[in-house]
Amino acid sequence: MLPARAAELGFALLLLAKTMTSVAAATSSERRGLHAAASRDACTGSPRQRLEKLVAVPGHVPRRLNDLLLLRPDTNNKNATEPKDKRNNRHVVFFHGDIQNFQEEMALQPEGVQWICWSLEQVAFILGRRFPDRYIWVIRASRMYLHKFSCYHNFVESNMFGAPEHLPYIPDSGAFHHLRALLSHGMERANLPNPLQLQGGADSIPSGFSLTLVGFSKGCVVLNQMVYELGGARADPQISPFIKCISSMYWLDGGHPGGSETWVTDKLVLKELAASGVSVHAHVTPYEVCDPMRAWVGREHGQFIKTLEEFGACPSKKLHFEDEPPSIDNHFRVIQEF
Repeated sequence: MLPARAAELGFALLLLAKTMTSVAAATSSERRGLHAAASRDACTGSPRQRLEKLVAVPGHVPRRLNDLLLLRPDTNNKNATEPKDKRNNRHVVFFHGDIQNFQEEMALQPEGVQWICWSLEQVAFILGRRFPDRYIWVIRASRMYLHKFSCYHNFVESNMFGAPEHLPYIPDSGAFHHLRALLSHGMERANLPNPLQLQGGADSIPSGFSLTLVGFSKGCVVLNQMVYELGGARADPQISPFIKCISSMYWLDGGHPGGSETWVTDKLVLKELAASGVSVHAHVTPYEVCDPMRAWVGREHGQFIKTLEEFGACPSKKLHFEDEPPSIDNHFRVIQEF
């Protein structure tokens, strides 16, 4: 056990060293230019929009807490695609990656401050422009080990670095139940109209309620866990009406410090995803899928897409910045480009 844990620690630290080396390799002028542009873009949220921080929101198990950010839709947005009365219950949920945190937390960390333009607050405004007629929820990981590694323990079993151990659906437990409870409690605390009920069947889902799930980098482990739970959850009458409200899932350059399962490749599991009717989107960059030190990531991504297509799904896929060298800069920029 100890040798295995030592190897796991060494592997995670190797990846961290790779990340920090890439950070150092970027010239200060490149970083200043990127950060200035990204900050300028991310900070230009509509003055009518108000970003709300909801601290220690309980999940399905009351002691499992997550902090949330909520950005309400811009109801005066001229580019909104639907009438106002049709878009009051559409929601986007975002799961962030390593390093990312609340702005004030990142400002205190040497590695964090140089990526502060990708703080959770900034990302909320980016998503607000991408989905102007929806409520934006940013869920902060329950733990940030060494202020760097995002650990989504409340959604999926993970080690200290956030590498997941995916499990099948367990009734009255797991990622779907935790997400539903977070949204229900969050909506009540924010006094949203027609909130999602904490539990129940189809009659507990408010009219017009829909969900879009977005995972970036480490945050994709939550989406992966949901895919592993999907078969059992769809057969559970207490949670299946909630799952039917998920319209789209976006994987943005998924990655974690484990040695496998960066992308779901289990055919039986992916068959359930293909049959669910959820629209699947996979956006990647060379930083993750073209890294020779982690060649399995690219192979798994290809298998994920190919298997879904074999089962009749039509996942959208795009390799961003394919003509540019792999970089953390472009890894983060996929949040703006997807």
